Amino acid sequence: MKKYKYQELRTSDSQLDTIPLSEYPRPQFKRDSYLSLNGEWEFTHNKKEELPLSYDKKIIVPYCVESSLSNIKEIYDSNEILFYKKEFVLPNGFNKGRIILHFDGVDCYARVFINKKEVFYHEGGYIPFEMDISPYIEEKNIIEVCVKDPLDGIECYGKQKDNRGGMWYTKVSGIWKSVWLESTSLTFVQDVRINTTLDSVSLKINSNAKQKKVTIYLDNNKKIIKELSKNEITISIPNPINWTPENPHLYYFDIEVEGDKVTSYFALRTLEIKNHNGYNIFHLNNKPYFFHGLLDQGYYPDGIYTPFSYYEYERDITRMKELGFNTLRKHIKIEPLYFYYLCDKIGMVVFQDMVNNSPYYFYRDTLRPTIISKKMNDKKFKVPSKNKEVFIRTMKETINLLYNSPCICLWTIFNESWGQFESKRINDILLTLDTSRFIDATSGWYDNGNSLNSKHIYFFKKFKIKYDGRPSYLSEFGGYEYSIKEHRYNLDKVFGYRHFKSSEDLQKGITELYEDNIIPLKDKGLSASIYTQVSDVEDETNGLLTYDRKVIKVNKEEMNRIAKKLTY
Repeated sequence: MKKYKYQELRTSDSQLDTIPLSEYPRPQFKRDSYLSLNGEWEFTHNKKEELPLSYDKKIIVPYCVESSLSNIKEIYDSNEILFYKKEFVLPNGFNKGRIILHFDGVDCYARVFINKKEVFYHEGGYIPFEMDISPYIEEKNIIEVCVKDPLDGIECYGKQKDNRGGMWYTKVSGIWKSVWLESTSLTFVQDVRINTTLDSVSLKINSNAKQKKVTIYLDNNKKIIKELSKNEITISIPNPINWTPENPHLYYFDIEVEGDKVTSYFALRTLEIKNHNGYNIFHLNNKPYFFHGLLDQGYYPDGIYTPFSYYEYERDITRMKELGFNTLRKHIKIEPLYFYYLCDKIGMVVFQDMVNNSPYYFYRDTLRPTIISKKMNDKKFKVPSKNKEVFIRTMKETINLLYNSPCICLWTIFNESWGQFESKRINDILLTLDTSRFIDATSGWYDNGNSLNSKHIYFFKKFKIKYDGRPSYLSEFGGYEYSIKEHRYNLDKVFGYRHFKSSEDLQKGITELYEDNIIPLKDKGLSASIYTQVSDVEDETNGLLTYDRKVIKVNKEEMNRIAKKLTY
């Protein structure tokens, strides 16, 4: 295997804070009670599952062990077990009755110990999990976490690979999202499910309290206050302001019960497929809306899956808005909840992918649909029953986790047939969980007659739509490559679908691509398009930003001129 030269890139020249990513991790369900456990932990690794007697390294949580920000920067083989240790003392007055320990993301199989007692086991690298550790709390406490990450293809893994390269990236192991504590009284709000129309909000409150109070904060210091004994309520909003990327208006509210209070928010917006000028297309708030978007992989050179700070998320979102885009397709990764909060607040639609599991097959998943046929019955795809069970479980958990986020307007189930099986059945399962958003069941190819005509096209002279009554969605295209050596991860190799030698040439190519292929189809049934991609990622140098986010490769004025032609 040829060895390539790599250079270390950073998205920030600043030093890490004492407690990195210390913002409250769950902005849409916020309590006053909060203790971040991010920062320095003890760390070691071996092949035995028993808790170690000693720890010989220091790691910075929540950065994965493979990243430079973690201070470990090691890629361990699949047989290694990672061990984390953190001591903590609860602040005076912190304990209100229940102590809840949160892990927002640990890849992939995690066992949690409190004061040497095993208290929890979790499978899956993307979904947060929590546990009540009140019975185990002492004056001084020790958390230990044992993690295995075999990349076995059973649990969801996204674009991680042991042997990274091309469209596959460095794997991510261990803790990679925030770890934190909160406390509630024995009477508390467990969660809330939010549904909205253009002028009302419905709240389904899960709480063991008999009485609840909801306070919605309106403009001009006005409030709506409702007290209820049941668990569901619908409230009309006077003079409603609807959420759009152009006007991302949020309504904040509190839910109070005896001994507990949470702060949240909602947005008034609706999504529908309706006819416009003879074509069924996407509508936002009862109006035709073109979702002009980018593929967003969420990788960073210094933290890999986790940015140096949440400002990196904010900067990516803001820059893409400044280039005229209104949508990010979050590509086979589930971000920390803070990312979706920023999209809600700044005004950026998210098309959210489910994370794939099961093996990738080059012939079936890339070669055949690219050069032979994009038609194939996915009932015949051989996927083990355990893998199906894991995928469905994670899909349900993903929807439950992100359901309340206004920015999310579309779910992607399968991407380019990676792990695909019985898409019509899985689409139907998703519909039992959420009917309020668009669904792209088979993004790219092997369309089995689901609700969208979704295509990936990277090699074409002229993109044509064969309208079949469904909204057309160009869910990936472009991938034009221009690399800048000083900001390149792999100094010997690049990856992209068409190569350019300057930013001027790149911009010219992108302009022609939109003018010839995308803009003419806006009035012929095309509802959305996703250009690849926000930033370079490792070998891929086809981003509008360099991997370190320090150079924008395209012209802002020209990109906004294109965007204007894609509005109704």
